[in-house]
Amino acid sequence: MNHVTHPVFCTIVPPHVLDKLARSQDPAIADPARRTLEHDSLQRTRRRITTVRGAAAHTAAPSDKPQRTIYDAEHREVTPGRKVHAEGDAPAKDATVNRAHAGLGATFELYLKAYGRHSIDGAGLPLDATVHYGEKYNNAFWDGSQMVFGDGDNDLFLDFTIPVDVIGHELTHGVTQYTANLEYYGQSGALNESVSDVFGSLIKQYALGQSADQADWLIGAGLLGPNVDRGKALRSMKAPGTAYDDDVLGKDPQPATMDDYVNTSSDNGGVHINSGIPNHAFYLLATRLGGNAWERAGKIWYDTLTGGELAADADFADFARLTAASARTLFGDGDEIQAVLKAWSSVGVPAS
Repeated sequence: MNHVTHPVFCTIVPPHVLDKLARSQDPAIADPARRTLEHDSLQRTRRRITTVRGAAAHTAAPSDKPQRTIYDAEHREVTPGRKVHAEGDAPAKDATVNRAHAGLGATFELYLKAYGRHSIDGAGLPLDATVHYGEKYNNAFWDGSQMVFGDGDNDLFLDFTIPVDVIGHELTHGVTQYTANLEYYGQSGALNESVSDVFGSLIKQYALGQSADQADWLIGAGLLGPNVDRGKALRSMKAPGTAYDDDVLGKDPQPATMDDYVNTSSDNGGVHINSGIPNHAFYLLATRLGGNAWERAGKIWYDTLTGGELAADADFADFARLTAASARTLFGDGDEIQAVLKAWSSVGVPAS
């Protein structure tokens, strides 16, 4: 199945978090959030009216080494900015540049070593990133062709290059763009977000050498700043709805099962909220199978995403059925298929 890639503007911090912050009585909290929201809204509109240009055709066989370039926006809202680091350069004096470089590399490595995929497009796409984007910009995003990182406000959010799973999450939006190209609305949009959380977490686990049982299953741990008293991350795959419950950030609204599915017109139909349901299904599968989650559980998800059967407007049940089919194709009628069926059943999604 060949998909035409549609431009999607995907950020790591959901709009509902920034909405809450923008309504704060404290200008130090509200102003950066409002500026970030206005920026992201404009970018989303731009992405809707432009198209993603296809990557240049690669004539040579793709390399097993990443081709990374880091640019510095120097606190302006420009991309790519000034080139500050190329593949093969010695580490920079700027820790943010080094973290971006390492995170791009960790993502490239997981996809290559675990799934035989050469970069985001499968054909060796060079990986570009812009750091120090904007003033107190509280987000990171994949813009359809490169990564962009804000520095955060150092109050609620720290530098967005700190969590490697945030980098992996955003780059995986690129993998989805080049494969199933899941529409960014409703359940297909929540699947788009969930796939990014799944592989973002796997990239972190692979980089740290963690088994499914050792992993924290948090997305964005280490990102929240000193003014967040009761929060450990942006999302929890292990226990959706528990990542934060803070007087400033609000309460994590993610459901873990279909019983608590949120019907909303905001956030493209709740793509960052209802993604908690397929996230939790993956966590249940990975921990039931044990060992390294990128091996069996990750392979089932990767094959479902890239196998050509997943429709762009797939809902949770479509995705669940295809993961069961992938598990059977890959591993036969063993523990894997039973674990897949049990995981989806536990979150209230039919998989057969």
